[in-house]
Amino acid sequence: MVSRPHGGRLVNRVASDSRREKILAEAAELPQIPISVEKAIEAENIARGVYSPLEGFMLSEDFESCLTRMRLASDVPWTLPVVLDVEEGSLVDISEGDEVLLTLDGSPTALMEVEEIYRYDKRRTAVSVFGTDSPEHPGVRRTLKMGDLLLGGRITLVGSVPNPYERYTLWPIETRVLFKEKGWKTVVGFQTRNAPHRGHEELQKTALAFVDGVFINPVIGRKKPGDFRDDVILEAYRALIRHYYPRDTAVLAILRYEMRYAGPREAVHHAIMRKNFGCTHFIVGRDHAGVGNFYPPYAAQEIFREFPDLGVTPLFFREFFYCRRCGGLANEKTCPHPESDRVRFSGTKIRELIERGEVPPPEVMRPEVAEVILSFEDPFVR
Repeated sequence: MVSRPHGGRLVNRVASDSRREKILAEAAELPQIPISVEKAIEAENIARGVYSPLEGFMLSEDFESCLTRMRLASDVPWTLPVVLDVEEGSLVDISEGDEVLLTLDGSPTALMEVEEIYRYDKRRTAVSVFGTDSPEHPGVRRTLKMGDLLLGGRITLVGSVPNPYERYTLWPIETRVLFKEKGWKTVVGFQTRNAPHRGHEELQKTALAFVDGVFINPVIGRKKPGDFRDDVILEAYRALIRHYYPRDTAVLAILRYEMRYAGPREAVHHAIMRKNFGCTHFIVGRDHAGVGNFYPPYAAQEIFREFPDLGVTPLFFREFFYCRRCGGLANEKTCPHPESDRVRFSGTKIRELIERGEVPPPEVMRPEVAEVILSFEDPFVR
């Protein structure tokens, strides 16, 4: 059977039609807090069960326990804070116990029960989550720019966040039904924020040898300059699945989520989210969710030893490469040949070739995938 939701129950904080109508009818009388599109997506992920068992933005007890123990106060594993930060001056008419409307560009997104307003130490938070307070780390920079106060409390979703990729969007309640309809008892989740090269394909297919299906779940959202655009990633994966996967072995759906680049902690968070979608297994590769040189190459695999009760099985892989002498894809455990025989899957080199309008060699990227990428005038985030 597919995995049980994290914490034992799939959260649903989406307002019924009647509840939504009632909240919207009272909207003019409620205090409002404008939120960014990233926070609106967080609210949607909470409400639709991606972040089960969270029912809202974290209270201080869960926040503190997450920082120090990588668990919620209930002892359920949880490695990244999910919080709503605000500037102190924006809470003139808002107190603990109030209900407020979270709005995106003036439109109601969610009703929030403000159970707690609390202070926190930004630098300590950054060090706990990212293992550094270096401003060179993008997650640290974002943390230090956050508001001075955090609001904790349950939310009820009343609006949707504009989504240009509706056709690729599935929520946990839907994937669980889909996996069951396909007869998949075991499902491996694959996290990606790149167009697929042969190494990615090999990771997925090696894992697929042990399970019934693969859930390819690209992250859609804000990325770094030089990353592949979201539409490019999706079209590239469509081509790969169409040409190189047996029928009914792969499901492609997006995850709307802002990467934190928190390395080991984020790898566990990624596994928890895919567990909520119904995955029984999760692929953890080299430098998972890393950035720069902030984390050792396999730190994201080692952290899973601390969570024997996670409820999703991590699958650890070494880095794949093409070996000319082996005549195929291999890794350190399967290939005895020297580095001079190996063709590494360098994202930087792949991007350089594509920038020049050149097709990467077939041992690095499937020609059908390269063709799709090169069909875009500019496939990169600028």
